[in-house]
Amino acid sequence: QVQFVESGGGLVQPGGSLRLSCAVSGSISSLASMEWYRQAPGKQRELVAIIRSGGSTDYADSVKGRFTISRDYAKNTMYLQMNSLKPEDTAVHYCNAAGGSYAWGQGTKVTVSS
Repeated sequence: QVQFVESGGGLVQPGGSLRLSCAVSGSISSLASMEWYRQAPGKQRELVAIIRSGGSTDYADSVKGRFTISRDYAKNTMYLQMNSLKPEDTAVHYCNAAGGSYAWGQGTKVTVSS
């Protein structure tokens, strides 16, 4: 059974940076693709970024050019580097395999505010 534990969130000022981590129990290499999602207060969960087994990536238009998704097979961990953060990036961030196919973790909260 694959489980995800997100960490790295916090309070940051607009324009700041954070790096989120997603620790995976079970083999990360068994997951063809992995994704970061976020859910802002009062809104539905949305897909933010995806990384495929071959290393290709895609991003939501709202974060393109600011966020970078990556994964470390040796550490069984996926990352989301978030730069130039905006107040509208405030949300609880989650990781999962493609299509949210496993149980959701607790998420990590990102708050962008001055």
